[in-house]
Order: sequence, then C-alpha cells, then structure tokens
Amino acid sequence: MSKLKSTLGIVAIAFITLTAVSCKDNKKEQNNTEGNHSEMNADEDHSKMDHDNSDGHHDSDKKEMAMSGDGDSELILKDYFNLKDALVADNNAKAKDLGANLVTSLGNLDISSNFSDTQKIELKDIIEDAVEHAEHISESDIDHQREHFKILSKDVTDMVAITGTENTLYQLFCPMYDGGSAWLSMSKEIKNPYYGSKMLDCGEVQKEIK
Repeated sequence: MSKLKSTLGIVAIAFITLTAVSCKDNKKEQNNTEGNHSEMNADEDHSKMDHDNSDGHHDSDKKEMAMSGDGDSELILKDYFNLKDALVADNNAKAKDLGANLVTSLGNLDISSNFSDTQKIELKDIIEDAVEHAEHISESDIDHQREHFKILSKDVTDMVAITGTENTLYQLFCPMYDGGSAWLSMSKEIKNPYYGSKMLDCGEVQKEIK
C-alpha cells in the first residue's frame, strides 16, 4: 500500500511538471506568434510608407513634366476633364479630390516663357481665378461645385485660347443651367456636368476648338 501511494505520488508530480512545461511552451509559442504578427504589421506599415514614397516620386515626375512648357496646360485639361466626369456622375466626394488636384496642376503652369508680356499677365489673372474656384470645389457640396465649375470652365477656356491645345476640344452649352452655361469636352457627346443624371443629355455643341 505504501509503495502504491509512493508510485501515485511520483506520477502526480510528473504530471504537474509536464503540465507546467507545456503551458510555458504554449505561452512562448503564443508570444512568438504575436511577435511575428507585429513584424508583419511593421512590414505592412513599411510597405505603405514605400507606396507613399513612390507616389511622392510620381508627383515629382508630374511636376517636372508640368515645368516642361505646354505640357502643363495639358495636365490642367486632364484634371479638368476628370472633374467634369465626376460632376456628370453626381460624385461629390470624387469631385472634391479632383478639385484639389486641379489646384495643384493650375499652380504648376509655367508662364515664365513662350508667352508675350500681355499673355503672361492674362494667364496669371486666369490661373489665380481658376485656383480660387477649384479650391471651392474641393470643399463644397455638389450644388456649389457646379456653380464654381461654370466659372472655372470659362477660365480654362480662356487659358486654352492663349496656351493652345494638342487635342481637338468641343465647347458644349446647356441653355437651362443658370441662364446658360458652357463647358469643355474632348467629345461631341453631351454629358451634362451641371445636372448629371437629372438631365444628362441636356445641351448642344457650341463650337470646336483646335
């Protein structure tokens, strides 16, 4: 009987010891897993930082392109057309972002050369006014965005009259919005940015710009 008790006691101690070791190993494995998870998060964060840096590099390239001369006015037109499309789609949030993009591309217009003194003065006034309206678009609800887009469209049209353009553009006109409002497009197809889905095909081709 005494031997049985002794044997049972040894077995119990061995079981407790094994249980304690097993818990420690599990805890260690869990800590390692958490450590690896943290490293993964760090790698993900680093990846995001790298992505942001690559975007910054792209912006730098874009700025260099803008400073090359006539290319900067084409970048303005590209951002303008993207903004127009966002308004056609009734997308207020996207129009805000594109309005901010347009502020940047307008600011990159190089008027230091290739233009006469009179043209430089005119372009400076046009760009200052266009930047103001693009800024409002980046902060406003869609109804106000469309109000500012009307004046912005006139500014961009006036800019093109001086800088010229590499593409054929069309000045389209909506007789219904605010007593009549124009906008620029690369297509003759009417997609109205002032009314969007409410009156998408309201308008007509006013003139061709080459």
